[in-house]
Amino acid sequence: MRHVHWSSRLSFVLAAIGASVGLGNVWRFPYLAGTSGGGAFMLVYVGAVVLITLPLLIGELLLGRRGQHNAPAAVAAVAREAGAGRPWAVIGWIGALAGYLILSFYSVIGGWTLAYIPRTAGGTFDGGDPLVAQRVFATLLADPWALAGWHALFAAATTLIVARGLHGGIETAAKLLMPALLLCLLALLGYAGAEGDMAASVSFLLRPDVSRITPGVCLAAVGQGFFSVGISMGIMLTYGSYLGREVSLPRVACVIVGADTLVALLAGFVVFPFVFANGLDPAQGPGLVFVSLPAAFGQMSHGAVFGSVFFILLFCAAVTSGIALLEPMVAWVEQHYGIARPLAAWGLGVLVWLLGLGSALSFNVWSHVRPLAGKSIFDLVDYLAGNLMLVVGALIMSIFVGWRLARAVLVEETGLPAGLFALWRFALRVPVPLTLAVMLVQAVRG
Repeated sequence: MRHVHWSSRLSFVLAAIGASVGLGNVWRFPYLAGTSGGGAFMLVYVGAVVLITLPLLIGELLLGRRGQHNAPAAVAAVAREAGAGRPWAVIGWIGALAGYLILSFYSVIGGWTLAYIPRTAGGTFDGGDPLVAQRVFATLLADPWALAGWHALFAAATTLIVARGLHGGIETAAKLLMPALLLCLLALLGYAGAEGDMAASVSFLLRPDVSRITPGVCLAAVGQGFFSVGISMGIMLTYGSYLGREVSLPRVACVIVGADTLVALLAGFVVFPFVFANGLDPAQGPGLVFVSLPAAFGQMSHGAVFGSVFFILLFCAAVTSGIALLEPMVAWVEQHYGIARPLAAWGLGVLVWLLGLGSALSFNVWSHVRPLAGKSIFDLVDYLAGNLMLVVGALIMSIFVGWRLARAVLVEETGLPAGLFALWRFALRVPVPLTLAVMLVQAVRG
C-alpha cells in the first residue's frame, strides 16, 4: 500500500495545530491556571513547553517521517535502521493505544460541548442563576442516555472525518475547523474585552507571583504542556509519517508549540474576564467552564449568543483533537491488515464509543464502581492513559532518540546548526528524561 503524504505544508501545519489545540487549551488550561496561581503557572508553563515539550515534539515528528509508516511500524523501521531491537516499537504502541483510550473519555467531554450549544442558545442560562447552571450540569451528568447520545454524536463526527482519509477528511476538516476556531476565539476575545474585566485578567495571568511556584505547580504546568500538544499519543508520529523531506521539523514544531501556547493564553483571556467581572473564584477547577461561565454569560447582554459561540469553539477544538487521536489506530489497522479505511475507521469508532460508555456511566449508574484506589472508571482511564502510558512512552522515546539514534541521522532529519543541535540532543538525553521520571514517580504515588 502506497504511503500517502500531506498535499501541502500548510495542510500539515493546520492539521497538527488542530491536533494540539483542543479541550486541553480551552477547558483544561484556564482551570489549571486558576487553581495554580495564574501568572506563576503561566511562567512555568512557557518554560516547560520550550524545554520539555518542544524537544520531544521534534523527536516524535522525526521518528514518524523517518519511518514512513503507522506509529508502531515507523518506530520499528527506525530501530532496524539504527541496529536496535524491534522492542523499541513499543514507543509507537504505547502512543497509539494511549491516544485511543484518551479518545474514549475525551469523546464523552466532547459530547458535553455539543449538549451545551442548544442549551445556551435556547436561553437556559438567561438570568445568570448559578444554581440553575449547577443543576443543568448535574442533570446532564446524571442522565446516562443523554451522555451516551451526545458521546455517540461526537464519536460519529470524529469517525466520519477520519473515514474520508488524509486528503478528503483530515485536511479538509483542518482547513474548515481551524479558521472557524480562530474566528470564534477572536469574537469571544472582543466580547470579553467589552463585557468582562480584562485588566484583572492581564494582571492575573501575566504578573507572576514567584512565591506561588511550588513543586505541584511545576508538575501541573509540565503535564499541561505535555498533554496539550499531544506528545506520545501516536498523533505526531502518524502525522509526521505523512511529511515530505522538504519540511523543516524544528520549524514546524516551533509553529505548532507556539500556536498551541497562544491559543491557551487567548483562552485564558476569554475565560477570566468573565470570571473576575462576575466575582467568581478562578480556582474553581473543572466546573469553571461548564458551571460558572454559563451563569456568567447569562448575566451579560447578548450572553446567549456569545455563550453559544463559546461552546461551538469548544466543539471545534475538541473534534480536531479527536480526529488526531483516532487516526493512529486507523492507520495501523488499514496498513497492517489491508482493511479499507472507511471500514477500519467505523469499526474503531464504534469500539471507542463502547469503551467510552464506561466513562459516561461512571457519572451516574456506575458511580459506585471504583476499580482501583477509589477511582471511577472515567478517572481510572484518564490516570492510566494520561498519567502513566503517555509519560512512559515519552520517557522511552527520549532515550531512544537521544541516546540510540546516530548523530548523522539526527542531523539529517533536523537540519539544526551545530549549537542548536547540541542543545536539543542534550535536552533529550538529560533534563527531559529526568523530568519525565519525576512525573512518573509522582503519578505512581498519586
